Amino acid sequence: QVQLVESGGGKVQVGGSLRLSCAANGRTLGSYTMDWFRQSPGKEREFVAAISRRGEFTYYEDSVKGRFTISKNRARTTVYLQMNGLKPEDTALYYCAADASSVGLSTNPDDMDYWGKGTLVTVSS
Repeated sequence: QVQLVESGGGKVQVGGSLRLSCAANGRTLGSYTMDWFRQSPGKEREFVAAISRRGEFTYYEDSVKGRFTISKNRARTTVYLQMNGLKPEDTALYYCAADASSVGLSTNPDDMDYWGKGTLVTVSS
């Protein structure tokens, strides 16, 4: 069983930056495509970013392109989401998720096999 744990959330002002991390109880994440999703109160969970198993391909939701960067460390034990130029609409609970089965990068939360419990990001104006 893969247990994902997110960290790095917090409160930041508009235009600020945060780096979220996601690790899996000491296991390598090299077998998984990794995604970040987010959910705001009253809204459905939405896709944010994805990275391929070896980290060579990435994909972003349009509203975060150019501001957010997803990456894996060299050992593939941790996935990061660097968030710059934060806006109030980025306020949400951010989840990392692992996809063991998809051939390419998936943006569909139903394709994810494992989820973390989330880390809260609050952007204030």
